[in-house]
Amino acid sequence: MEYVYAAMLLHAAEKDIDEKTVSAILKAAGVKADDARVKALVASLDGVDIADAMTQAVAAPAAAAPAAAGGGSSDAPAPVEEEEEEEEAGGFDGLGSLFG
Repeated sequence: MEYVYAAMLLHAAEKDIDEKTVSAILKAAGVKADDARVKALVASLDGVDIADAMTQAVAAPAAAAPAAAGGGSSDAPAPVEEEEEEEEAGGFDGLGSLFG
């Protein structure tokens, strides 16, 4: 993640994202940079609109949340309800049993 953060920092500072600058950011942060990983990062970001990619990355979880919340089937009981039933049936005595 440090490599990605270095690239994001350089983007925010409106600096070129190249091997030299990414390595310098990592070194300043006390991270021993792996030259192959730095090179791979720079190559993968070549031609990428980072601002657009960051906007899409931030919007993606917000768009997925309503789908996940409403996507459950009404036929299957929720696992949380099953656990509560087991506790009520005497499966666990609660925290009080830990202390005598």
